[in-house]
Amino acid sequence: MYAPMSMADVRSWAARPVRETAGSGNALTVDVEDYFQVEAFAGRIDRDAWDSHECRIERNVEHILEMFEAAGAKGTFFTLGWIAERYPALIRRVAEQGHELASHGFHHQRADRVSRTEFEDDISRSKSLLEDISGKAVRGYRAPCFSISARNLWALDVLEGAGYCYSSSIYPIHHDAYGMPEAPRHAFYPFAGQQFLEIPVSSVRLLGRNWPSGGGGYFRLLPLSLSLATLSHIRDREKRPCVFYFHPWEIDPGQPRISGLPLKSALRHYTNLGRTARRIGSLLARFSWDRIDRIFPVAEA
Repeated sequence: MYAPMSMADVRSWAARPVRETAGSGNALTVDVEDYFQVEAFAGRIDRDAWDSHECRIERNVEHILEMFEAAGAKGTFFTLGWIAERYPALIRRVAEQGHELASHGFHHQRADRVSRTEFEDDISRSKSLLEDISGKAVRGYRAPCFSISARNLWALDVLEGAGYCYSSSIYPIHHDAYGMPEAPRHAFYPFAGQQFLEIPVSSVRLLGRNWPSGGGGYFRLLPLSLSLATLSHIRDREKRPCVFYFHPWEIDPGQPRISGLPLKSALRHYTNLGRTARRIGSLLARFSWDRIDRIFPVAEA
């Protein structure tokens, strides 16, 4: 096991180059969770009540699989153990179509709000379940809400110890709910001499600050042209692969509405749901997309 990481360690992260197969495309990722499991609704919907809500994950993931197949794209599906436990046939279908299965934890618990023991139990349980269902090795993990930052860097140590090869859990931007802007913008090795990899979602550097360009709410709220331009900049000017993410509920404008939400939460969640599938289609047509473990082959070690 490794000693706790310090900010001196963080400053050294960008020093060791990462091997990328940038010519093969960009990394397309899906955070497989349903609408009632998002962090914005945590104050309104208890985990104990999840089973009482209409689950729409099957139809939405099937739609995504159809979109990917039509475009000849492959992706990495960061999947909640809670979903996998209830929909094992869906999980097998994702794997059988050639996509990578990775872990999003079991109960969508933020990594910065649990103890080290609780975190280890959560990531080990979800990894074992996904592997048992799919028959495939699970190498990657993404923390809910990108909740690994300077406050809980020990989580990377726990992931490596639990058998994961990479994480995509640190977002190097400023955000009111997450972010670690001092972290490198591109894939890096947190541990000297080790192959464990951290693979951030894409951002661009402008006016002395990192700005999000890899999906999520920004992709729905901001003009599509801005996302296309920033992703093109990363590919064509920086010569680096992009890492993009979205959620199945973001292509589902018919999902049940949750009442009593704060205005900011409602705006973030519901704005432009009816346009997201078309926007994803534009990305699929504009860029080449593949699984994380093929864009960053060291993750297969």
